[in-house]
Amino acid sequence: MVNRRRAMLGSMCAGAGLLLPRRGSAGAATTAAAGARCSTPRDAVASTQYGPVRGYVEDGVYIFKGVPYGADTGGENRWLPAKAPARWTDPYPALAYGANSPQTLHDFRAREHTFLQQWTDGFLGEDMLKLNIWTPALSGNRPVMVYFHGGGFSFGSSYELASHDGAQMARHHDVVQVSINHRLNVLGFLDLTEVGGSAYAESVNVSMTDCIAALRWVQENIARFGGNPDKVMIYGQSGGGSKVTTLLGMPSGKGMIHRAAVQSGGGGALPSAEQSREFGRRVVRELGIGPRDIAALQRMEWKPLFEAGNKVADAMNGPRPAMGPALTPRVGWNPTLDGEVITVASFSAVAPEVSRNVPLLIGNTSEEGMRWGYDPSEARWRADLSAQMGSAKADRLIAAMKKAHPEKATRTLAYGVQGLMNRNRVQDMVRLKHAQGGAPVYQYLFQWQSPQLGGVAGAWHTAELAFCFDNTALCAQGTGNTPGAQRLARTMATAWATFARTGNPSHSGLAWAATDPHRCQTMVFDETCRMVDDPEGEARRILLS
Repeated sequence: MVNRRRAMLGSMCAGAGLLLPRRGSAGAATTAAAGARCSTPRDAVASTQYGPVRGYVEDGVYIFKGVPYGADTGGENRWLPAKAPARWTDPYPALAYGANSPQTLHDFRAREHTFLQQWTDGFLGEDMLKLNIWTPALSGNRPVMVYFHGGGFSFGSSYELASHDGAQMARHHDVVQVSINHRLNVLGFLDLTEVGGSAYAESVNVSMTDCIAALRWVQENIARFGGNPDKVMIYGQSGGGSKVTTLLGMPSGKGMIHRAAVQSGGGGALPSAEQSREFGRRVVRELGIGPRDIAALQRMEWKPLFEAGNKVADAMNGPRPAMGPALTPRVGWNPTLDGEVITVASFSAVAPEVSRNVPLLIGNTSEEGMRWGYDPSEARWRADLSAQMGSAKADRLIAAMKKAHPEKATRTLAYGVQGLMNRNRVQDMVRLKHAQGGAPVYQYLFQWQSPQLGGVAGAWHTAELAFCFDNTALCAQGTGNTPGAQRLARTMATAWATFARTGNPSHSGLAWAATDPHRCQTMVFDETCRMVDDPEGEARRILLS
């Protein structure tokens, strides 16, 4: 999995047909709201099992932000499984995004990347078990697309990036779009069973049980927002992709997930229960807290907890590999193979049997390693790669990349090495899924090159989100919102919505075949969308040699 913050800081295809937007859904706009771009009509109220929620209508889309799916996780609720929110009677004002899990905020020193990404940090708090919904109407039977944000398991939020907005998916693709916030880092992954007793048995994976709680809320409530609880697609990018692969292996998620997409993430080695138990012990000792004083931990501010955990993790894990994912388990802010909540190393060791019949869509971007501050000459790039893999291998890799893409600048090619590593990881996961003989797996490579800032950033980590959410206008700083970008976004978003609807991403403008680990059939998203057998195969295989 790519460390997204480290990477950041440090059209529809020509020749493909265009699916027309779906409009005019029954109930999509009330008479009172007609002609108003944004309104708060009386019928923008939906019932949930906990009480009614009031949203608003903007350009024909009903929007509900910050809807509680769980109680405040602060104080005595820290590290316990999500509790149901207290019921309410008057309509809850679901008009603004909720709090984000406490985390280290962006420092925004990477101004160019800030421009391309259009970040926002929002506000922080432990009352963060909230979700957001965009729907064309409050009645109907639409597929539901539940997005899990990136940022590893340590930072990020459902609205951190402008691309996450779900209105276009509801407006143009007739789906119900959902995104969630949940506990992260030390609040989501700290084994305190020995400190607090059996009530804290799930504390080491409570971040992931939050995600399950959100999916359960969707099952129980989404029909009142025009969604079909039997057609739920989960998807995520970077750390969100790893959340998706983790959820696909959790017994508690069975029956609530019907399709899944993994974008620039997924899999990863997981620590054992004993490794994480020892990590928890050491964190408690580092904080100087009594071995059974759970109340002291629940009163403590977030930052010293987080810093103590980082210090212990650094000591236990040692240095990260210079390139690629860690191949051995690392303790800290990630799920644990505890044998109860998480029973398999999903899409690392195995494709989990529990999701055998769930179709999978998986892929990555070509310039995953884009760091605007890294602008090497070819000699510098060659020296950097030689230090990491030896000069002979570095020479072969550079030659292969230049041969495949003579049009790309040296710095753009340099950003692409991480993309090749991710391509190899994608092939590993394709192999595991295909070997099951269950539902099909579809593969993609997003390599549309942004014209912004001289056109050298390429298809950076997260670049595809503006397209699969059909948000090139909202994300014009990164896309330019060119006609080609608009066409590509409509094609790509239609594929994601069609996959949510049918389990197959093909549509009238795009013929997308399932993949296998031999031909590696891949949909390449670019100015011209096309199926290619093993794109970038020569270069990616050099990394395996």
